Amino acid sequence: MQNKKFIVILIILSLVFGFSGAILGIKLYPSIFPTTQNIETTTAKVSTSEEKAVINTVKKVSPAVVSVILTKDVPVFEEYWSSPYQFLPEYRQKGTKEQQVGGGTGFIISSDGMILTNKHVVSTEGVDYTVVLSDGKKYSAEILARDPSQDIAVLKIKAKNLTTVKLGDSDKIQVGQSVIAIGYALGEFQNTVSVGVVSGIGRTITAGNLTSAQTEELQELIQTDAAINSGNSGGPLLNLSGEVIGINTAMASGAENIGFSIPINSIKNAISEVEKTGKISYPFLGVNHTIINDTIKKEQNLSVNYGALVIKDNNGIAVVSGSAAEKAGLRENDIILEINGKKITEKNTLSKVILSYKVGDKIKLKVLRNGKQIFLGVTLQEKQ
Repeated sequence: MQNKKFIVILIILSLVFGFSGAILGIKLYPSIFPTTQNIETTTAKVSTSEEKAVINTVKKVSPAVVSVILTKDVPVFEEYWSSPYQFLPEYRQKGTKEQQVGGGTGFIISSDGMILTNKHVVSTEGVDYTVVLSDGKKYSAEILARDPSQDIAVLKIKAKNLTTVKLGDSDKIQVGQSVIAIGYALGEFQNTVSVGVVSGIGRTITAGNLTSAQTEELQELIQTDAAINSGNSGGPLLNLSGEVIGINTAMASGAENIGFSIPINSIKNAISEVEKTGKISYPFLGVNHTIINDTIKKEQNLSVNYGALVIKDNNGIAVVSGSAAEKAGLRENDIILEINGKKITEKNTLSKVILSYKVGDKIKLKVLRNGKQIFLGVTLQEKQ
């Protein structure tokens, strides 16, 4: 019996000393034994920091984000009875009323009222376009230019001292970085904010809409999971510094949180052209090509794994007749390795490099032809 009591006492003493040691260890070395309270506090601080960045960006940029409303006069009918013996009433037009038939988003790029939006937002004929600022003020909008290549357009309103956005550098975008989209969601909820990340870069899609049979291929797009709903088109995609890095243009049908934005760097020259000439024009080389990678190199038995290989399209055309490329002497199976020392790669595509120049610019191409490197001078023409 005494032995049993002795064993019980030993167990109790072990538990007491063990518990005391654990408490002492936590007090002396809190970093080794983090408490629930410490973990929650750290998480809260990170969350608060991210929230502050988003809130500050939205406050700074929202005054420069506008709603673009499409309206037209529609007939109004009234019911009347031409005879007391009728079973059903007749209807006659008694006038017209203005009705909203669409909507999109834009953002102010100059204090005197220049606004950037999507081309498809302002492509409807026979309607009036009204710009609504974040403070509710309304202005009639004039369409200055529609882009022939990309889904962008420039509007103008008669106003002064407007808040403008700051354009960022879309070449510095990284997959996974946080982004913010602001727009006129569903053509109903003005300046709706959604937050996400950059999901991918350099995407190519074929874009269209339910009201038109027309489609167009858009290249070098930013993919994001920030919600881009109908009506968000033309709105800004922002980094956490409040800089515009893209213009929201499309969402993937049948998918959740897959949206696309045009990189702002590919638009900067267009904005400059509108300011100077009142229209949007793009430089044009005039070749059909495919970007070389390890797979293309192996399939075509090439000696290089980068560059743009000049090939025929479905119509059998490799070099466009009368183009800058033809005048420079480019041929089928030529490989354009560099433009002014810039190497052509999957990330730095031929189209992307050409768009960094202007109509009339002279460039030098480094070309691989039949295993030999040659240099060709080209004067870029305007894309028709």
